[in-house]
Amino acid sequence: MPDQVPLQLGNTRLDRLHLALESGALLQAGKMLNALHPGEIAHLLESLPMAQREMIWELVNEENGGEVLTLLADEVRDDLISKMDVSELLAATEGLDTDDLADLVQELPRTITQEILDSLDQQHRERLEAILSYPEDTAGGLMNPDTITVRPEVTLDVVMRYLRRLRDKIPHQTDILMVVNRDGKYLGVLPLTVLVTHDLDDTVAEVMSLDVRAIPANWDDGRVANRFEQHDLISAPVIDEEGKLIGRITIDDVVDVIREEGEHQFMGQAGLSEDEDMFAPVLVSTRRRALWLGINLLTALMASWVIGQFEATIEKIVALAVLMPIVASMGGIAGSQTLTLTIRGIALGQISGKNTRWLILKELAVGSLNSLIWAGVVAVIAGFWFNDVNIGLLIATAMCINLILASLTGTVLPIALEKLGIDPALAGSVLLTTVTDIVGFLSFLGLATLFLI
Repeated sequence: MPDQVPLQLGNTRLDRLHLALESGALLQAGKMLNALHPGEIAHLLESLPMAQREMIWELVNEENGGEVLTLLADEVRDDLISKMDVSELLAATEGLDTDDLADLVQELPRTITQEILDSLDQQHRERLEAILSYPEDTAGGLMNPDTITVRPEVTLDVVMRYLRRLRDKIPHQTDILMVVNRDGKYLGVLPLTVLVTHDLDDTVAEVMSLDVRAIPANWDDGRVANRFEQHDLISAPVIDEEGKLIGRITIDDVVDVIREEGEHQFMGQAGLSEDEDMFAPVLVSTRRRALWLGINLLTALMASWVIGQFEATIEKIVALAVLMPIVASMGGIAGSQTLTLTIRGIALGQISGKNTRWLILKELAVGSLNSLIWAGVVAVIAGFWFNDVNIGLLIATAMCINLILASLTGTVLPIALEKLGIDPALAGSVLLTTVTDIVGFLSFLGLATLFLI
């Protein structure tokens, strides 16, 4: 069995790792694997079929294992956790930041979670329980309780000496120190850039910033992401209902939120979860996708039933069978554009009761103008194609009806679903397609029955 792989064969560390695995050089592969960043290891694990994934996971060192688990997609992480024994899980949780530990323990069996809690000292246990008391998609669930706080009355010299004593205990991505009063209530921040550029005899109160507003612990993660985006934050304080500082959120957690939201919007249009494992077992993937296919079949049958009601009309005018997919397709595209825009607005918090009416009217105007433009184009094409002006006028009228209704549906539908507590990214596209297909066929074939037969 070879134990060396020529490094020049791969252009990246990941390439060379793959070469080592393929050649059977497991010792070298293990060294190369654990030299990678935990995020790279997680990406590699998600990119492998399950048999190879398990082999790679066995090569990951215990000190890396916990952080790698927190970076994996939920489905991949759950699969690996299910195959680990208690001692391995306990070892994986050692050394994790409190917020990462909170994310991980929620995926573990209750008995193991209790063992982890018992293994922590009182301070760390209280911090972990504080995070777990909040839903994971809120600021409280995202925060890390490890913060550095200072009082407003102390001098910068005292703060500097305090930081030197902390040394390696300073939390990662610390760009600001939190200023609190004696009761622990948040007052403002002391940026490190201010600390190192001002006179050491100045007090914190003289140089602190009041511009960074604290984030309430009950804010949802989307609102938190918007705050970070709008204010270009690296970290931000989190407060409870009484205004007391309870932790901070850092940009790495917000990036995860943004990525998950983007994946959710993209995958949800196909009825899939953002945590879908690309290399999940065949039967598991089949079962999940079968439900969505069944729903789409039901909507297709509804559209087919509408067509069936006009069977006699289609038999008399064959041109209708050729042209009717155009009406439904154009309505579907127009509706999807509006639907996507509205769902994005909801996700970014840009839609409220004050601007909903304006948005609906605006999209109706856009849909009306586009319907007139493209209905005219299709009318001319259909008229020349079948040498019949009436056919051209008919499809133009049906297209106007469908595009206008598609614009209205694409705006109102996601707003209504959101108010009903239904995920518009998941259900919106199917319902919209059903509406545009049925209305398109009904208007086109119905008008043909009334005026051409």
